[in-house]
Amino acid sequence: MTDETRSAETLQFRAEVQQLLNILAHSLYTEREIFLRELISNASDALNRLQFEMLTNRDVLDPDLKLEIRVDFDDDAHTLTIADTGIGMTRDEIVENLGTIAHSGALAFLKQVGEAQQSGDLRVADIIGQFGVGFYSVFMVADEVSVTTRSYRPEAAAWRWISRGDNQFTLEPADKATRGTTVEIKLKEDAHDLASSWRLESIIKRHSNYVSFPIFVKDVQANQQAAPWRKPPKDVTPEEYDEFYRQLTFDLDAPLLHAHIVTDAPVDIRSILYVPAKLDRTALNLRSDHGLRLYSRKILIQEHNKDLLPEHLRFVEGVVDSEDLPLNISRETVQSSRVLRQIQKVLAGRVIKALRELADEKPEEYARFWQEHGIFIKQGVGMNPGDNAELLPLLRFPSTRSDSQPIALAEYAGRMIEGQTEIYYLLGNDLASAAGSPHLDPLRARGLEALLLTDPFDGYMVQGIREFEGKTLRNVDDPGLELPGEAKAAAEDAAAADTPQADFAEVLARVKLVLGDRVTEVRESKLLTDSPARLVSPDAGFERDMQRVRRLIEDDFKVPPKILELNRRHPLVRNLAAKMASEPASPLVDATIELLFENLLLLDGLHPNPAQMAPRIQMLLEAATR
Repeated sequence: MTDETRSAETLQFRAEVQQLLNILAHSLYTEREIFLRELISNASDALNRLQFEMLTNRDVLDPDLKLEIRVDFDDDAHTLTIADTGIGMTRDEIVENLGTIAHSGALAFLKQVGEAQQSGDLRVADIIGQFGVGFYSVFMVADEVSVTTRSYRPEAAAWRWISRGDNQFTLEPADKATRGTTVEIKLKEDAHDLASSWRLESIIKRHSNYVSFPIFVKDVQANQQAAPWRKPPKDVTPEEYDEFYRQLTFDLDAPLLHAHIVTDAPVDIRSILYVPAKLDRTALNLRSDHGLRLYSRKILIQEHNKDLLPEHLRFVEGVVDSEDLPLNISRETVQSSRVLRQIQKVLAGRVIKALRELADEKPEEYARFWQEHGIFIKQGVGMNPGDNAELLPLLRFPSTRSDSQPIALAEYAGRMIEGQTEIYYLLGNDLASAAGSPHLDPLRARGLEALLLTDPFDGYMVQGIREFEGKTLRNVDDPGLELPGEAKAAAEDAAAADTPQADFAEVLARVKLVLGDRVTEVRESKLLTDSPARLVSPDAGFERDMQRVRRLIEDDFKVPPKILELNRRHPLVRNLAAKMASEPASPLVDATIELLFENLLLLDGLHPNPAQMAPRIQMLLEAATR
């Protein structure tokens, strides 16, 4: 049947179409308001197709008619109207487009979508840009929909398509003098609130703000049109970047940096990404979730897409526009695919490159970044131990030589002493206690630097960086630790200060007797110079480093017993040996051993109840003041 056959008829949807319409209207879309986005997207496609046609053909109906989209409403009648001056449709095209589901069969249509998803060949234009799919989301808010259209072809007549979303639709001749398509919606009772300028303008600004054609609501333009990410970077001023960031995030502070990405290969990407200056951006922050805004042809597809960047870069804000990204039948869910992985790789690479440039060129600003967002970089290192080389230069840690200013691994490696082949680190609860740790005693004596890892996540993170530029990382509480260089204390007459071997053996035995199975072994330290003792872990590196993390996440976790090493040159050990020789039954002996052990637990941040140290401290104070 063609336009020459001018009569009305009612066509039946196939039996399964009602079920499919219910799926489209209620299951696939999470927000009802996106029906307007779908209709505006269809209108924009119709205007784009007309523009393309007029490049080579001026013999069209109303060639001078402005290309625009108009949204109107009647609050009393509870109706909405979306009209465009695009390419329009003939009767056969109405059947082909609006009848896609009706004439191909819902099951066949779903099969087509499923096969396209599996092959990765489903493009935006295949589904999103055509009538008959997203169009039917209108029945989420409509009791009845009519589509009146006239083709750009001068000889074509106007037609009207009418449906209530049930088991049939009607085609009938219509009176329409101008080219284009008008969709009229009779709103459901629970959707009457849509018939207002404020409501319609807010939906348009959220979902369709950057459509290339003007969108009017009651003769007032509602969209911005010019999408900054679609412009060449040289044409966007710093002020425009900052203003767009404020519109996107509602953050009043300027971002630390932005990256404007334009690529055509291996994948089409138009994107602007921002690193916020602060992680927690005031109580006025209206961004309730992380993720990038995903657009296709400047139409918002997803408000918070979490697949376009790896999890450890979730602090990044921005927009991504790509026509290469496969989508499923609903814009609300983006299908994971090879193309998505390519986009993620490009975006992540550009963000990391921008951060490395910031670190090299503006170290003070990078220090701000690290303070706010460093935990996410650590997460990326820990979660990707075999694929984190590009993240390692971004890491920053306090050290025994850097005061409170964190340093890069490369800076540490650049000032290693002769003969040093390892990067030493210490896990602690805070900088103050870490700096006083007995584990640092032998390093200071040899002029060695140690990184101070005091973040609760560091024990997990460090598993991902066992090596940097050929240098392994070594925890200083490793029981097999061997250090380069010569300890300064070795130059002194150590023999005179040593606890006699026989007496020292008695001390080792007494300490083990008192502490029992709270320690696995008591032995002489080969490294300590200024501290009386230290606790080292007999476990493998992973288990040792993860103990702090497990204490935080496991309520019933108990730190495994450690090895206690004693420094036979230290006055405390000598005095303890002397006390044992003169008064072996003195209660001060066992109290001293207990307090020494608890003090080591406290310094390592492992004491379960520091308050229980108080009675022993008081006992020793009384003895000292007699």
